[in-house]
Amino acid sequence: MRLRFLALLATLAPFAFADVEFTGPAAGDTITVGVQAASITVKWKESGDAPPITDLLSYDLFLCAGGNAEGEWIPLANLISKGVYTTGNQALATISIGVGADTKNAYFLQMISVMKTGGRVTNYSNRFTLKGVTGVFPAAVITGLKSVTTTDGPATQKDTAEALPAPAEAGDFGVPYLEQTGIMKFAPMQKLPPTKISKKDMKPLFPSTSFQIARTWLPTPKQKTTTTQSRTYKFSSMENTVAAAAQPTDDMERFLARWKD
Repeated sequence: MRLRFLALLATLAPFAFADVEFTGPAAGDTITVGVQAASITVKWKESGDAPPITDLLSYDLFLCAGGNAEGEWIPLANLISKGVYTTGNQALATISIGVGADTKNAYFLQMISVMKTGGRVTNYSNRFTLKGVTGVFPAAVITGLKSVTTTDGPATQKDTAEALPAPAEAGDFGVPYLEQTGIMKFAPMQKLPPTKISKKDMKPLFPSTSFQIARTWLPTPKQKTTTTQSRTYKFSSMENTVAAAAQPTDDMERFLARWKD
C-alpha cells in the first residue's frame, strides 16, 4: 500500500508545482537600512497553485507599501526589471534609505510575472518592516495601513485567459482616446506629412481635449494594446542626391560657424 501511495505522489508531482510563494523576507521580518541603502535577498518557491514557475518567462519585482485593498497601497521602487526564473529562486535587491516611512509591517513585495503563453500572474509577499528609512508616506498609504491587522499582503492576481476583443470597426478609430474603454485602444490613421512647412500658419492636427491633474496615485491601467487604423493613402519617396554642404576646416571658421544661428 505504501509503495502504491508513493507511486501516486510521484505521478502527481509534476502538477503540484505552481506560481510564486515568497519565503524571504519572512512575515514580520525587520530589515535595517544603513546610511544610504540596504541589500536584501528575495527568495521564493512554488506556491502550489497553477501556473507552474516553468511556465513563467520573466518578472518585475516592486517594493510596495500600504493596505491590501486596491487604492490603499502604492509601488515605491522597481527593485528588479525583466528578471528571469532560469537563474534560480532568489534575487538580490537594493532599497534606498528615503524609500518610505519607518512603520511596522508597512512593506511588501509585488512580483508581476509574464507567462510564456501570454497573460500575467501577480504575487505578493507577506509584510515586513524597514528600520531606519527616512521617507514619508502619502495620505492614501497611511489610511490603508490603519486597516492592516496581520502580516498578509494583497491576494494573488491572475490574468491568464483574458481575450482581446473582436477586430476593430471603422467607427472605433473616431472615438476620443479618453472615452474608450476595454483592454484595447484605437488610434486614428497617421496623417500624411505636408510637402511644405509654414512658420506663420500653424494649426493643431486635432482639437484640444480637457484633462484632470492626478492628485493621488492612479490605479494600474487595464489596457493591453493600441491598434492604429491602417493607412489608406499612398505616397512615393526618392533619394536626396544633393551632396552635403562643405564644413569649415580652419579652427577660426569652425568657431565662428558655431554662432551663426
